[in-house]
Amino acid sequence: MKAGTKELQKKEARVKGDVERTKEKRLYCPAVDIIERRDDIVLIADMPGVDEKSVEVTLEKDVLTIYGEVEPEIPENHRLVSSEYGVGDYQRSFTLSDEIDRNKIKATVKNGVLRVVLPKVEAVRTRKIPVKAA
Repeated sequence: MKAGTKELQKKEARVKGDVERTKEKRLYCPAVDIIERRDDIVLIADMPGVDEKSVEVTLEKDVLTIYGEVEPEIPENHRLVSSEYGVGDYQRSFTLSDEIDRNKIKATVKNGVLRVVLPKVEAVRTRKIPVKAA
């Protein structure tokens, strides 16, 4: 590997406890950046091959789960001879704190990058208090 370059590898998701998958596909844990801003928290997940039709964002109780399904693309009248890039689904879960306004969560996906905006409730937002001369 050249100096200054970073090798990216997908890491397979760990299955909790006695949970078994009903599909034979691999399940990957997408790399996620979490950015906290004044009014919200933004999750940015790399999920190559996922689009708006194949991604789900669900919220159950305090757990936000992102799931993306990817189908291998092999052109018609061709066969796969060698594969170095693993194809599989993506899944990752996050426990949300009480500072997130669950009714205003928004998600978008573009070019395999999922962006989830988690707005903070009004009570926890940082606000500037005006100071007047006495």
